[in-house]
Amino acid sequence: SPQLTAIKIHVARPLLSLGLRLLGMYRHGNRQFRDLRVVRHALPVRRLPQPFAGFRILHMSDLHLDLDPTLVQPIAAAIRALDYDLCVMTGDYRNSTVGGWDVAVRAMRELRQAIAAPVVAVLGNHDFVAMVPPLEEAGIRFLLNESVALRRGAAALYLAGIDDPYIYRTHSLARALRRVPPLAATILLSHSPIIHEEAARRGVAAVLAGHTHGGQVCLPGGRIIMRNDASPRRLWRGAWRHGGMSGYTSPGTGSCGLPIRFNCPPEVTLHTLGAAGAGQ
Repeated sequence: SPQLTAIKIHVARPLLSLGLRLLGMYRHGNRQFRDLRVVRHALPVRRLPQPFAGFRILHMSDLHLDLDPTLVQPIAAAIRALDYDLCVMTGDYRNSTVGGWDVAVRAMRELRQAIAAPVVAVLGNHDFVAMVPPLEEAGIRFLLNESVALRRGAAALYLAGIDDPYIYRTHSLARALRRVPPLAATILLSHSPIIHEEAARRGVAAVLAGHTHGGQVCLPGGRIIMRNDASPRRLWRGAWRHGGMSGYTSPGTGSCGLPIRFNCPPEVTLHTLGAAGAGQ
């Protein structure tokens, strides 16, 4: 609601920031926010066509770039030396959920220039559909309950993307998959992993998601103490499986609310595709 949003922005966040500063913890949390890591992950994909074995996908999520647009520079530095075939983004490009989005779009345009591959994205619960045209003009292809075929010779790997399935609930997996042939190898981009059961029923091979921030503020050892998603705990961060479907939930590349993290490093993830059962 507008009232709750106003309380969060004008009361809760300033008080939390002040409290952390008084406790001497804000600077420590901000250092962790900027301690971006590159995580390499072998992603098993059922029915993966042989020409796509070794295909590399760079995955970013939850950038929230209007919170601190200078985050673009460490992201660009982290990915500069990486070799990848495609970049995917699983939502939440802005931090604020009210007002203009110009700052986030400008930062995203700057980030796009640092990405040396095609970019495919979906929307998150902080994003407005009005952001899509300027971001597509910048070279970011959005999948709005749609799919696209990636081709290597006669082989095809399908990438499907849905709108936010947790807050807005404007997703339609049936619509996103309507042009995907039966039994085709399909990777689904979803802001939240909450779609995992329906995705498995519909034969999706793998899901790439975000939204949870991996907890963002965790106990030592990375134990999550706050949740913002109704998915099972095992889906909140990193690699997971559901039946024969594989999945990966990014802990986020940025942060929400305040530019801080504790015991939960931000990451960009480099997925290397392989046949299911291999390289796990």
